[in-house]
Amino acid sequence: MSSLTTHILDLTHGTPAHNVEIHLSRVINNQITPLAVAVTNEDGRLSEPLLSEKDMKKGEYELLFHIGDYFRKKEIQDKDPRFLDKVSVRFGISDSSSHYHVPLLVSPWGYQVYRGS
Repeated sequence: MSSLTTHILDLTHGTPAHNVEIHLSRVINNQITPLAVAVTNEDGRLSEPLLSEKDMKKGEYELLFHIGDYFRKKEIQDKDPRFLDKVSVRFGISDSSSHYHVPLLVSPWGYQVYRGS
């Protein structure tokens, strides 16, 4: 079944990152069109895919993770402005019949993304 999913792991605390707002947009000719807003649950995941099978389309997308708010609530000290506030990940969907999973591993000072399964 094709869909787009994500999850966030907090590397500083070694836990899933819950209550993180995520924005999904489609990017066409550098124009950004908002598609969805979601918030991670206790497992650092979303209760539903960001794109379901019927919404999957070939193209460029952007996930915007509002990670600064999450670390602010965790009382991780960082100077203002924070080093990481919003993490933007642009990626392509080349096969709309496939499942795309885009996890974020994050700390207040760095992050990593990859195409998961």
